[in-house]
Amino acid sequence: MNLGNKGEKTRAEIISCAKQLFYQRGYEATSFSDIVDATGLYRGNIYHYFKTKDDILQAVIAQHLVEFRALLSEWDSRHADPKSSLLAFVDMITGRRQDLVEYGCPVGTLNAELGKDRRDLQLAARALFDLFRDWLRMRFLELGKADAADALALHLLGRAQGIAMIAHVYQDTALLQREIQQLDAWIGQL
Repeated sequence: MNLGNKGEKTRAEIISCAKQLFYQRGYEATSFSDIVDATGLYRGNIYHYFKTKDDILQAVIAQHLVEFRALLSEWDSRHADPKSSLLAFVDMITGRRQDLVEYGCPVGTLNAELGKDRRDLQLAARALFDLFRDWLRMRFLELGKADAADALALHLLGRAQGIAMIAHVYQDTALLQREIQQLDAWIGQL
């Protein structure tokens, strides 16, 4: 195994552990030591890749962007009909229902937390919402909703975030499922 591949694997492991910790505990509640403990690596090994927790967060955001871009690309290739694509977006919520009920939306909770006192980092995390907003806007444009495409994209994004938040607050998967069915019906009527 060459050092480049080992280094890439180690870096990816750090990002993966931090991503999970930031999601489950929150960014502020996760310390650099927590990340060290979760990876099982020496602190110095992590410092080789990331000097600060903020640097790790930037890498986590970048990883989310890569994963979400791949997911959106997959949906684009799998669904010729924009309504089917929108339903795939909503289905993503259903597929993550247990995590959403337990921890909330990873994108929404991160942005909400950072928006309180880390606006510099929240602006980077907002790119995750921007990615979905732009993709949703394109689906609404494809449906012929040119005058309202951005408003509809924000509406769907907002509903999805609200559903995730309320299901998390009440720890209620049945509530989440009912709300998803309403979203599916709304999309069907477009």
